[in-house]
Amino acid sequence: MSGCSKSNWPPRLVTVPGLHGSEGAHWQTWLERQYPRAARVEQDDWDAPHLDTWAGALRSLLAKQRGPVVIAAHSFGCLATAHALSQAHGADVAGVLFVAPASPEKFRFAGTFDARRLNVPSILVASETDPWMPFDRAHELARRFGSAFVNLGDAGHINTAAGFGPWPRAKHFIDTLTHYAAPLRLDVERDPAGPGTQHAYG
Repeated sequence: MSGCSKSNWPPRLVTVPGLHGSEGAHWQTWLERQYPRAARVEQDDWDAPHLDTWAGALRSLLAKQRGPVVIAAHSFGCLATAHALSQAHGADVAGVLFVAPASPEKFRFAGTFDARRLNVPSILVASETDPWMPFDRAHELARRFGSAFVNLGDAGHINTAAGFGPWPRAKHFIDTLTHYAAPLRLDVERDPAGPGTQHAYG
């Protein structure tokens, strides 16, 4: 795990877009503007989703970070993020926001996805009318990740087409993850060899 000095807190925001990326009006782009050190995972081809390749791009970004990050993922980016975190041992991740995860069944051609419990705090936000993921499957995915679950009701794919440009609630979720992680991180800093170590991320 990277150094946890106060200069490295709060965590840096990292966004992980889904298929076709997130355009300028998308809530992920708006969210990046709310945090001065925000970064976006870039893919060589936003139109060719591949689980291992896209997860590798996130792992590569995480490996270059000094200090913790908090991740905001959307659609197929949620699958890539979960896949990356299952392999990115030692990554300093304070929390993850999953928004409208895409159904793994719709992306079988992109690689085999195995939903595992995450070792970081997370929130999964779903919609009852998401064409990319049945609501009950989204709820099950949250259970398997160990994520807090938020139902937005009739919100489509929670993207620009569904009216999610500037989205203050997304910032609230990110800040909630950061505030939740802070006392746990402080506990680790005070006693790296003590009981608090079990709360360390990565």
